[in-house]
Amino acid sequence: MKVALHAGQLLQPVPGGIGRYVRHLIDALPGAGVDVAAFGAGPPPAGIPAASWTDLGWPPGAMRYELWHRLRKPPVAVAGDVVHATSLAVPPAGDRPLVVTVHDIVFLRQPEHLTKRGVSFHRRGLELARREAAAVISHTEFGRDDLVREGFDPERLHVSYPGVVVRPPADEAEAGATLARLGVRAPYVLFVSTIEPRKGVPELLAAHRELRVTHPELDVVVVGKAGWGEQPDLTGEGVHHLDAVDDADLDVLYRSAIAFALPAHYEGFGFTVIEAMARGCPVVTTDASCLPEVAGGAAVLVPVGDPGALADALDDLIRDRGLRSRLAEAGRDRAATFTWEACAVGHAEVYRSVLA
Repeated sequence: MKVALHAGQLLQPVPGGIGRYVRHLIDALPGAGVDVAAFGAGPPPAGIPAASWTDLGWPPGAMRYELWHRLRKPPVAVAGDVVHATSLAVPPAGDRPLVVTVHDIVFLRQPEHLTKRGVSFHRRGLELARREAAAVISHTEFGRDDLVREGFDPERLHVSYPGVVVRPPADEAEAGATLARLGVRAPYVLFVSTIEPRKGVPELLAAHRELRVTHPELDVVVVGKAGWGEQPDLTGEGVHHLDAVDDADLDVLYRSAIAFALPAHYEGFGFTVIEAMARGCPVVTTDASCLPEVAGGAAVLVPVGDPGALADALDDLIRDRGLRSRLAEAGRDRAATFTWEACAVGHAEVYRSVLA
């Protein structure tokens, strides 16, 4: 069985969580018995073999997506038994079954957190998924239920949790050298994500300012590229912004943080919550959307948009070594249930079901 898989997200300036999902899926699907023919409007991204990539050529991504959504042209001339749209950029599948991954519907629930153009684009993609997809994949039960509320046929909806990859930890000397090179010193609270309005960075910065009154040595490290929208001021006292780091450096940052915080207003999955847990980093996140489901009782949950509650939760972690230890152990156990191998098997089952 071969899947023609749209991997255009890997060609974006900021691939984000969807890019991580696409890349790991391409790597894991062959182990589930699926050959992958990845495609996008551009040359193959780094790490993707040219032999398994089809460059769609002109027109480029944004223009091509508009043509796909408005005219259902041009057709996708890529070999495959199934066409998989890994986001709401939905290609015309022709006479082949179409599978669509819907990561979230924040554009319906909280449209103020996207651009007007982004809301319009995603609405059109969602309508195409509802009308044409033989199957729709969600990352969580929350996401599945959200789609049912939008009129999707429950029989066509499938849940497949993404995975997490953990590298062996660096030794103490190497970790210390990495932090020094990055200009980071402990203790610090870590945040990792593309920086955009729904991620709650202003609340994190406000909580950090409050914590610095009683913990003047505490820093906050914000890792992520700027997304859309007004960007928060990341030049305050004790605030360190790292635009991008490689996987080895990020691993050290997770393992060395006193806590990880994701005060997001809405998430489709929350990759970084599981990444932190897998490395024994205690997590504080919000009670929003799918985050309680993903955390699975292994994180501290706080109300959305409440810097005071976030500061209190982080203060408890800073003061209570036992609480940090218990959360670290629970987080590792929870993260171990998320694997890309299981994710690929789940996707392969969906592909086979639509072919049957």
